[in-house]
Amino acid sequence: MKVDMNLQSKKLELVQLILNTENPSILARVEAILKKEKTTDWWDEIGPEEKKAIEKGLAEADKGELIPHEEVMKEVRAKYHLDK
Repeated sequence: MKVDMNLQSKKLELVQLILNTENPSILARVEAILKKEKTTDWWDEIGPEEKKAIEKGLAEADKGELIPHEEVMKEVRAKYHLDK
């Protein structure tokens, strides 16, 4: 797996900043951010109405009830008066 050197450089910079801080509050906030990043799933952050709409769409797709992209875009352009 090839890692972007800019990403690696940024990680090292952040590690150095963390090592140099003596502020427990900053360390606690960094820890909270990183733990949230690992455990948060977008599905858990959306509302019940959004989940219901997604589940409905998936069920329709499973049944083959799909609308071609071109047709959807045609409807959107007409509704919002957009030119191609």
